[in-house]
Amino acid sequence: MTSTDSKTKAVISSATKKEHPPRYKVILHNDDYTTMEFVVEILVHVFGKSLEKATQIMLNIHNKGKAVCGIYPREIAETKVETVHHLSSSRGFPLKSTMEKE
Repeated sequence: MTSTDSKTKAVISSATKKEHPPRYKVILHNDDYTTMEFVVEILVHVFGKSLEKATQIMLNIHNKGKAVCGIYPREIAETKVETVHHLSSSRGFPLKSTMEKE
């Protein structure tokens, strides 16, 4: 291999390594009012979890105080947080959802 080939490979290699946008963890927090059934419903419909996985995450939220429900690019994470707040307030629950950088 010539030095030109190695220079070309280096340029191609660095050009194909795109920086991924930062990702954010979406977290649901436990409270004393939101029902376990509603949390499972949110996990299934908003986060696309299976019933089994949603139940497992809900129990983690209940027992540990909070749990990560998914990791997404910023705009998607913001939308998930807003959706959780909208759905929970429309049903009269104070379910809290936050996001933090991974």
